[in-house]
Amino acid sequence: MSIRDPAAGLRLAIRVDDPALAARLADILGRIPELRIAGADEASDLVLSASDASEHGFDLTPRERDVIALLAEGLSNKAIGQRLGISPDTAKFHVGRLIDKLDATGRTDAVAHAARRGIIHL
Repeated sequence: MSIRDPAAGLRLAIRVDDPALAARLADILGRIPELRIAGADEASDLVLSASDASEHGFDLTPRERDVIALLAEGLSNKAIGQRLGISPDTAKFHVGRLIDKLDATGRTDAVAHAARRGIIHL
């Protein structure tokens, strides 16, 4: 563990997949006097990172995203099926997959997990 010189400020590394977002963050955060943006190969005191959700195991199909949004509205499998033009059994299959993917204990818990992970916004 090295002792950092407080006068040097805090070095922040930005590790974001989207280059445009990384540039915007660097521009905004670079204006803070006590903060210095670390280069790609430079040591840092703190790392700000964000990556594609699929890297974290939350890669939902477009249909699963539709289903979780309807689950958040409180719809039954039958109502989800009607809304999406699929059978209730197919809706039930998608709900089960969501519960598994999100490591949830049930429908309500799946919605809560999805909201916490930023998959849906309540």
